[in-house]
Amino acid sequence: MLDSKPLLFPSDFPALTRRRPTTLQVNLGYRCNQSCVHCHVDAGPKRREEMDRSTMAQVVEYLRLGGTHTLDITGGAPELNAVFRPLVDQARALDIHVMDRCNLTILEQPGLADLAEFLAARQVEIIASLPCYLSENVDAQRGNGVFEASIRGLRRLNELGYADGTSGLLLNLVYNPIDATLPPSQAVLEADYKRELQARYGVRFDRLLTLTNMPIRRFGSWLQSNGQFADYLALLKAAHQDDNLDVVMCRDLISIDWRGYVYDCDFNQMLDLPTEGGAQRADRRLHIADLTDPNSLEGGAIRVGEHCWGCTAGQGSSCGGALASG
Repeated sequence: MLDSKPLLFPSDFPALTRRRPTTLQVNLGYRCNQSCVHCHVDAGPKRREEMDRSTMAQVVEYLRLGGTHTLDITGGAPELNAVFRPLVDQARALDIHVMDRCNLTILEQPGLADLAEFLAARQVEIIASLPCYLSENVDAQRGNGVFEASIRGLRRLNELGYADGTSGLLLNLVYNPIDATLPPSQAVLEADYKRELQARYGVRFDRLLTLTNMPIRRFGSWLQSNGQFADYLALLKAAHQDDNLDVVMCRDLISIDWRGYVYDCDFNQMLDLPTEGGAQRADRRLHIADLTDPNSLEGGAIRVGEHCWGCTAGQGSSCGGALASG
């Protein structure tokens, strides 16, 4: 795999500082039952990195300090990790909103037959990847049979009350382009998704989140292999909107890797760019166990590079979808 990190620095991306973090995004590991072409994590079935129970306990201790409203759990397929369920249970016991970034096909994995029921019982918001409402596009990006398995997963979640408008069970879908282009209007595409999924498959969901593909890891390597890396960066920079700088996710979020180290965002985590400041460890990396004061990161500088233009291009992009309406 070609490394895009050397191509992202130096950068003239505008300086950013963090507000008091209210969202803790935790990556439980890079093992996944899929190997998607666009994956910025480079996740797959052969990855072995996974969070252990000791690190999970340190994450929970941070949550107990207060100030965190949302726990955003990601991977890989985070549900494959043995600490996933105890982490969800302990966060919910603290009245913290939990989001699970779910690839839908995980609901059919051996040993996870009750996963959908577990998520519903704990009022976990599901952020489910579905890069298109057409089977050929999804299977081209994610593997043969993924689309049909995803539709079965969505129907099962609907049966449990997800996206029915009354249960409080939120089910959001994620779209990302299949090539080196920017996502279209989130509002327009959401209307298309709702119409087509309901008409074709009887599936409902709450919101569609459009994400820009980041020029890092697997997608960055694909861009280089196809001679499109420079053009894609130019596209991102040309579409930059200053208004998006105030609402990019890194202003209010910190990202934790499977070992407990702290990053400004999930993308910096994949580039091995730990957050700066406050570390007293020999390796000079800040760890979740070091964060005994949730206010300590407020006002700190956020590490930026050329990949950050992906978050401010056009409508903007974050783990919560577009930053601007339209």
